[in-house]
Amino acid sequence: QEIVNNELEKYIRKENCPEKILNESMEYSLMAGGKRLRPILVIATYELFKKDYKNCMSYAVAIEMVHNFSLIHDDLPGIDNDDFRHGKLTNHKKFNEATAILAGDGLLNQAYIIISDEIFNKNMESQDLKNRIRAFNEFTKAVDRMIAGEYIDTELEGKEISEKLLEYIHVNKTGALLKLCVRMGAIIAEASEVDIERL
Repeated sequence: QEIVNNELEKYIRKENCPEKILNESMEYSLMAGGKRLRPILVIATYELFKKDYKNCMSYAVAIEMVHNFSLIHDDLPGIDNDDFRHGKLTNHKKFNEATAILAGDGLLNQAYIIISDEIFNKNMESQDLKNRIRAFNEFTKAVDRMIAGEYIDTELEGKEISEKLLEYIHVNKTGALLKLCVRMGAIIAEASEVDIERL
């Protein structure tokens, strides 16, 4: 948690600019606490194969930003309409609804910036580059599934649903990102296809 929190701090935008409040809103949710389970899973899985965990840090940080984007949007009046998260006011209660929506959008996009910057700027061997592009590809698809799961959950709230549909919600809304974390750590660490599938 401490390693992840320290890494997240590096991406907080502190400059005095017209969108300063938006940046504060993003920081408010990103640094509000939480278990940091998803980035820890990326790091732990990577460390099953290699020890230089800093090599997977961009992906660990990015997945936490996506997770926090989903929490901000989940709390919005149009979805769950929650007032508190981690014992603090939800983003839209602390700031306002429009700022919260854009803070979520900003965190989602910042995740993509972090990964694409690394892919673009790092001098990598072709196999390492290929693995990172593959991990990024899986990243985008898992986010797509998370959004689909959230949609189904929102649409069916308060209705009686089948066990199959409930499982579909869980597999996508929550399971897709957790599965991604484990797969990404292994892919970046150059694990074999057999090990990736086992994980």
